[in-house]
Amino acid sequence: MSSPGPFEFATAGRVIVGAGRAAELPATLAGLGSRALVCTGSRPARHAGLIDGMGVPAAVFPVTGEPSVDVARSATGAARKHGADLVLAIGGGSVIDLGKAVAMLLGNGGDPLDYIELVGRGQPITRPSIPYVAVPTTAGTGAEVTANSVLAVPEHRLKASLRSPLMLPRVALVDPALTLDCPPAVTASSGLDALTQCLEPFVSVRANPLTDALAREGLARAAAGLRRAFVDGSDTDARTQMSVCSLLGGMCLANAKLGAVHGFAGPVGGTVDAPHGAVCAALLVPVVAANVAALRARAPDSPALFRYAVAARLLTGRHDAAIEDGIAWLRETVAMLAVPGLGAYGVRAEHADDLVAKAERASSMQGNPIVLSAGELHSILAAAR
Repeated sequence: MSSPGPFEFATAGRVIVGAGRAAELPATLAGLGSRALVCTGSRPARHAGLIDGMGVPAAVFPVTGEPSVDVARSATGAARKHGADLVLAIGGGSVIDLGKAVAMLLGNGGDPLDYIELVGRGQPITRPSIPYVAVPTTAGTGAEVTANSVLAVPEHRLKASLRSPLMLPRVALVDPALTLDCPPAVTASSGLDALTQCLEPFVSVRANPLTDALAREGLARAAAGLRRAFVDGSDTDARTQMSVCSLLGGMCLANAKLGAVHGFAGPVGGTVDAPHGAVCAALLVPVVAANVAALRARAPDSPALFRYAVAARLLTGRHDAAIEDGIAWLRETVAMLAVPGLGAYGVRAEHADDLVAKAERASSMQGNPIVLSAGELHSILAAAR
């Protein structure tokens, strides 16, 4: 085994995991702030018990869809009007990303476009976010332990990131019981996103020993829980498996980059109205197949091929599984979970050139185990439609 090169690892300041642990929210918030902005989904009443019992005065900001730069501006304005010195997010990845952006802007000032990558000014974030607590209600993005916030920039038809270790939440409180009422479609798309966020960092050129260990565990948890959670949403054990998978995937992506699935996800999400998890789910099998073919053709000695084989064994539960068996397991799972292609969300052939050009420049592509040609990227997109 070769010795690893230099690496670093960062995650949320405190991670609390377990069914029923949302009851600890008031104690968790104690001392972090005196007035809170609460970002939550389009139905705040769903979490009224948590919000009403949190122990500090709160202003609630509902998030009706995936957040944009303008939504971040509005939420930050609401926080300032309320005098918030604490941000709490209770919801899925979009809600948690918005809360992360608001906490950063309250700590640093300015506008989201001052800091956003690709289409903004991209200036560095130099001051810590104000105290921020993330409580996920889906098992997918792992946003509760990532150092970035993805926002839509509609005028550029793109989703781009604010990114800094200073944006990591002070506390991530992961209670699988909060995911029990996720509908099957959300369970499917978010769960496949969680799996992807363990697989892509595992084969990433920036993988390191810590993320390797977490990714292996996350893939095993996905194998144990994803199909079961889809079939029976009340299965607490399956929901717990997927909440842990999502948490581990967030830690992995924050420290080892992602790959072509997420390289495409931002441009696709900025072009059509499609949930991030559903986009990733549609791209997963085409990207894995394309990466494996490219590695075998141009880099047959790449460690990523060995890692894809390890992933196949973890997903199938078979010690003799080959890469093709892992791809077959992924394909069967996507079919079982009734994941639609990108065409169902409006991606058309005429979008391909623009999407490929934007994907090539995406930050996530820096982690892909091999540089894919424009032709290979076009083939991935066609297969995902």
